[in-house]
Order: sequence, then structure tokens, then C-alpha cells
Amino acid sequence: MLRIKDISKTLGDFHLNNVSLDIEDGEYMVILGPTGAGKTILLEAIAGIYLPDSGTIELNERDITFLDPKKRKVSMVYQDFVLFPHLSVYDNIAFGLKSEKTGPEEIDRRVHEMTEMLGITHLLKRDTLKLSGGEKQRTAIARALIMKPKILLLDEPLSALDGRTRDNLRKELRTLHQKYKTTVIHVTHNFEEVFSLADRVAIMNDGEIIQVGEPDEVFSKPNSPFTASFVGAENIFRGTITSGKGSSIITVGNLKFSSSAKDIEGEVYASVRPEEIMLSKMPIDSSARNSFAGIITSITNNGSMIVIEVDVGIPFITILTKRGLYDIGIAEGDTVYLTFKAAAVHVFY
Repeated sequence: MLRIKDISKTLGDFHLNNVSLDIEDGEYMVILGPTGAGKTILLEAIAGIYLPDSGTIELNERDITFLDPKKRKVSMVYQDFVLFPHLSVYDNIAFGLKSEKTGPEEIDRRVHEMTEMLGITHLLKRDTLKLSGGEKQRTAIARALIMKPKILLLDEPLSALDGRTRDNLRKELRTLHQKYKTTVIHVTHNFEEVFSLADRVAIMNDGEIIQVGEPDEVFSKPNSPFTASFVGAENIFRGTITSGKGSSIITVGNLKFSSSAKDIEGEVYASVRPEEIMLSKMPIDSSARNSFAGIITSITNNGSMIVIEVDVGIPFITILTKRGLYDIGIAEGDTVYLTFKAAAVHVFY
């Protein structure tokens, strides 16, 4: 297990504030957060590139806080690859093994095993300056994994790649993790990487860990307004909740809606994800407890989905596919009905 305890570090405008996080052996942990949240500093503290101002880092109950980076069995891959330009692909990948005085036959065997997994064996003699972005990143990952690290740190490893290459490499990362069971900490801004790779996700903001949990839990049950907004909850309201039989009532302005939250009273935040809301031209015969008539104030095509804002006394955001918009036949200014279940209303402080 990797145990990070109350790590703090300041580097100019970037900082960590008493960060604590436990990561299990073989776990794939993804860290999400805005630019400047401290994600890369956290990775570099784990790698030993920067020593923390306070706090400790333990790996399998051994304190490695001030251990030489070469002795940590931690490898790191950056988004800009950081390959040695004067070395071939083969020599880049073999570099760490040669530094450890590994025999040439063992080096050759491990280089070919790793490059076959990543589909770059045909590139071994090539100059790294002549590689594509995807080829460079595969080379960097091979160079890191060939050292059999206990921890693999990935700092936005796919962000500099085109869409198709990114999708392919994401699948390869999943396959590599399943094969080698290496503990991975992966920083990204891409939600697809969270759901396709992560066992758990940690949300960072302003140098602090805000929430940790399985992806579905964090995205559907954010614990703060920041997390709710960051993961795309969109509909976030401040209101008053009162408990009732089987459900609670949340009052936001003049609107009241039901939530399945229990034993909570007073001022709260409530959020409803756009995809949890059904949109119709007529009332829906449904078991859902919340249904409101409203006026469409805007329809925006964002490329993959249609974003619709409806005023029901407070503004709600919902989404449709392009086909869904065509089928329902609505336009700005139309009256529509929003329907959502009490269980879709998440409550937090």
C-alpha cells in the first residue's frame, strides 16, 4: 500500500495542503482537478523529485519520504514524453536496465517483451525524433514499465495525442494494468479515462483532496459544490430540506421537489445530473415524484449532445441526443415538462 499522510509543499504558485491518500496495491487511481490544483506536485513528491515541507509517504509500511528517487521503485511518465533524443527507441527503453548493470540477454528479452505488448517492436532501431506522438508515448510507457516499478505515475499521458491514438492507448493502458497489476496513479482532465481505467478517483482542488471514491459514486454523489460542478452535475441549488415519510422536501425559492435523502434538516445543496432528467411535451405517467412544467430558454448544440435549459421557476439543464431533439420536436419558447426521480436528487452540505 502507498500511504500519503498530511503532505504539504509549496512551489511558487503551486502547493499542496495536508494531502492524505491511501492507494492499495495493484489499484488504478485517477486524480482529477483543474490546472493549479497540485496534481503534478503530488506525483513528483511521490517520485522523490520534490521533498515535502511536511508530512510522510509510506510504501508497504516503509517511510520513503526522503528516500533517493532511484531507490523508490517508482517510475513516472509525463505528457511530453521526455525521451532521450540522442538514443534510439531500443536504448531509451533499455536505459534503466543498463544503469542497473542488467545483462544484455536479459535486457534484450525484456525490451522485446515490453515492446511486443505495446506494438512498437518494429520501431526499436528508430530515432525518437522521427516518432509520432503515440509512438513516443508508448516508448515512454515501455521505458517506465520495464523497470517493474511498484508505483507507475502517469501525468496526463494521453492529453497530447489525437483522438484515435488516445483511444487506442487508453485500451492498451487497461490491458497493461490487467497484465502487470502495477499500482498506477494517473492524472487527467478526461472523464473517459476515469470510467475506462480507474478503480477509484480522487478530486483535487487548490492543493487539497476534496473527495475520493469509485467513479460512479463520485460522479453521482458529489460531496461539495466544487465537485458537483467539476464532474458536470450542472443543476446545483442552495435550499432548505425538511424530512418527511419516505422522502424529504427541498425548497429552492418557490419550487419544492422531493429527494430520497433522509434524516437531514436545514440548509443544503442539492444537485441533479442532466442525464437523470426526462424531457417531454406532455406530462409523463411515471413513478417519479418530481415533475414540473417550464419554458425552454435555450437550446445549444455542443457537438455530441444537445443542451437544453428550462425555466421552471429555477433554471434546469437537461440533455438530449440530436435524434431525441428531432423526435420530441421542441424549440426555444416551448412549454415542456421535466420529470426526475427523488433518488436522482443528491444532497450535500
